[in-house]
Amino acid sequence: MLLRLNAADARPLHEQVAGAIRRAIAEGECAPGDRLPPARDLSQALGVNANTVLRGLRTLRDEGVLEFRRGRGVTVADGADQRSDLVEQVRALVADAARRGYSKADIIAIIEGDS
Repeated sequence: MLLRLNAADARPLHEQVAGAIRRAIAEGECAPGDRLPPARDLSQALGVNANTVLRGLRTLRDEGVLEFRRGRGVTVADGADQRSDLVEQVRALVADAARRGYSKADIIAIIEGDS
């Protein structure tokens, strides 16, 4: 799995780490059941602190994209490829809406049909 961070990206590093892993899953570089390298190895490869990588991994765990298993490390969850792709699309939508002057509350109102 080849991950890269964009130095010009204004997002916090842990969000960039999570996004890079989401993209790797969505593009098929990692399949459900695949084990990710240890956080220490990922941090060295990306040139960031291991805690930054762990925070990104926890975000993905909370989204249901990754599973943490004692003694087995971090693995890609079943159905993660679909969830990962959807999360990435939603994040892109929110970013695009923000550039156009819409808030998250505005987007929620549109989705709920209130606008």
